[in-house]
Amino acid sequence: MAHPKRKISKTRRDKRRTHYKAIAPTLTIDPQSGEVKIPHRASIVKVGKEVTLYYNGRQSDGKRII
Repeated sequence: MAHPKRKISKTRRDKRRTHYKAIAPTLTIDPQSGEVKIPHRASIVKVGKEVTLYYNGRQSDGKRII
């Protein structure tokens, strides 16, 4: 197994890790339900006990857009 010839300094290690950061997701307001959601995801609209999925403003049955 390969082993490093020299110890990697903390500064060098941290420079490599500078790109590992959390980014806030882009959120949009759904026109059907008014909820805040991640783009390109189906939104759930509940009316009483009935649940309906909407994607891109059209009703979906979970498998395909109707």
